[in-house]
Amino acid sequence: WGGEAAMEEAAAHNGSAAGAAAGAGTGTPTATRPPATPEGMALAYGSLVLMALLPIFFGALRSVSCAKSKNSSEMPETITSRDAARFPIVASCTLLGLYLFFKIFSQEYINLLLSMYFFVLGILALSHTISPMMNRFFPANFPNKQYQLLFTQGSGESKEEIVNYEFDTKDLVCLALSSVVGVWYLLRKHWIANNLFGLAFSLNGVELLHLNNVSTGCILLGGLFIYDVFWVFGTNVMVTVAKSFEAPIKLVFPQDLLEKGLEADNFAMLGLGDIVIPGIFIALLLRFDISLKKNTHTYFYTSFVAYIFGLGLTIFIMHIFKHAQPALLYLVPACIGFPLLVALAKGEVTEMFSYESSAEILPHTPRLTHFPTVSGSPASLADSMQQKLSCPRRRRQQSPSAM
Repeated sequence: WGGEAAMEEAAAHNGSAAGAAAGAGTGTPTATRPPATPEGMALAYGSLVLMALLPIFFGALRSVSCAKSKNSSEMPETITSRDAARFPIVASCTLLGLYLFFKIFSQEYINLLLSMYFFVLGILALSHTISPMMNRFFPANFPNKQYQLLFTQGSGESKEEIVNYEFDTKDLVCLALSSVVGVWYLLRKHWIANNLFGLAFSLNGVELLHLNNVSTGCILLGGLFIYDVFWVFGTNVMVTVAKSFEAPIKLVFPQDLLEKGLEADNFAMLGLGDIVIPGIFIALLLRFDISLKKNTHTYFYTSFVAYIFGLGLTIFIMHIFKHAQPALLYLVPACIGFPLLVALAKGEVTEMFSYESSAEILPHTPRLTHFPTVSGSPASLADSMQQKLSCPRRRRQQSPSAM
């Protein structure tokens, strides 16, 4: 997801800016199209905002429980401060590399390779997204068999797992349904199929990408804030790549839907980077809310409202000035500033910045409730604990449930 997020962020602002404000679509010059009606623009912008909020909200909720999963394929990937600091550099190199590729090689063949790549990724992402919902529709007597896909390297004690993926018959059904959407996208490039894949990518990104603390989130968002402003206002690289890149890395909605129906082609767009990057920070604040154990989600709802405000401001500015706007220019100050003000008002700034997501104790997680008071080196601590365990003492029988 690291490299893909970089590409999504790179392509975001032709969609959320030039495309949305000027009515740029995929493949046809803007000048050949009639201007969008106010009703069509309002419908398109409102739909984009709603589609952006859905993966952030549900992805944040799913991020709380995914750390408890025993399936290695569903374990979250933690972003450290070092990763966050390098991310804008990696994103810039990826963006510039794509720009040079489109300048040197045939755009048609590059997009064909990208379509096949995102075809496979989209099917897997959509299958993972709909699996929890589809489980409710299966009858109780559905023959559900368990499978395991295991690739190892070496033999004996040196054997290492390369891939260990567990799935069942219900997962195969979800994979088959997702494949239908994938074929539809591959053959038609229809905007609805594009959005299904885009929503799946966004939700999986928010769910499975975890920031380890608030400081790392500020480093990541701050670095991409500078990256975004530079590549949108400083050069035409980002807009050029976004226009040439044909892949489900953006959400689209037609502004002429009321006139042409499902065959409309005058699209407003929003890149997935403008959803995933703030989304993983909002999910972090939800986990921080839960760690406070106050039964309130103050920071989550504050950042969620801040995202709506920042995205609305982005749409307003680009509609007024008719120029590409880096969405993170407005989203980053809102998503960081609003929760920080709340923390200042509640006197919880220290708790916010000392919170470690990787060290959080989720429900049903075993924890050590008594710590031995032993001074000295780790070796002496281990020896002391071993001695305590070896001391004979009377034990009372415990039932398996109590143990």
